[in-house]
Amino acid sequence: MRDKVLVIDDERPTLKMFTLLLSAYGYDVLTAENGLEGVETFRREEPGLVLTDIKMPVMDGIEALKAIKKINPATEVIVITGHGDMDLAIQALNLDATDFINKPLKREALEKALTRARERMTIARNAEGQVVLEEKTRAAVIGVRGNVTAMTMPRLTEAFEQAVAMGKEALLIEFEKSASINGAGITGLTELLSDNAGSGTRVYLAGLSSNFRSVFETLGITRFAELFEQEKETLTDG
Repeated sequence: MRDKVLVIDDERPTLKMFTLLLSAYGYDVLTAENGLEGVETFRREEPGLVLTDIKMPVMDGIEALKAIKKINPATEVIVITGHGDMDLAIQALNLDATDFINKPLKREALEKALTRARERMTIARNAEGQVVLEEKTRAAVIGVRGNVTAMTMPRLTEAFEQAVAMGKEALLIEFEKSASINGAGITGLTELLSDNAGSGTRVYLAGLSSNFRSVFETLGITRFAELFEQEKETLTDG
């Protein structure tokens, strides 16, 4: 059975493009031309994944996101923002969107976002552990999977405290490629890193998608931890 994906956008050429691409990726594609129509379609069809534009008539993407999350909080919602419109992306993450992509839409960015969404949905279905602590020779490494939310923070906080107690040269938080982090998760992580700032433990964040690296830089989280695209071999060897 093909997974359902709902695309909400007020531009018909964009909907047609999404339908062609997503059908080729193996999805059963549903479309809606505004947020109100999208919410009604979501309620009727119950897709596990939604892509929604932000700026639309009748009901915009932010309001649609709120309504969809109220119906089913576990739904993967990817918002589509204008290029460089980081404020709207952060607002959507604060409302539990799990990812965002920018216009003009690039196929590679869409493919990566879909891959991350599929992996997160698999993690959620299998109820696998999202936070794992591992001790390396020079660093304590916290592996993070899935969607980091307020529900994840107690375990992440516990693992962080245990990692600091190891007394290693550095602490690395390694996000899997599919990982996302919503507003509550970002707030919790920022507080965790801020509280640690005076401890002397060097903290690194690795594996985040370019979207989430941009969010972290915009919000100033880089004051408390250094960002890397991939984990530092020099920190995790042994």
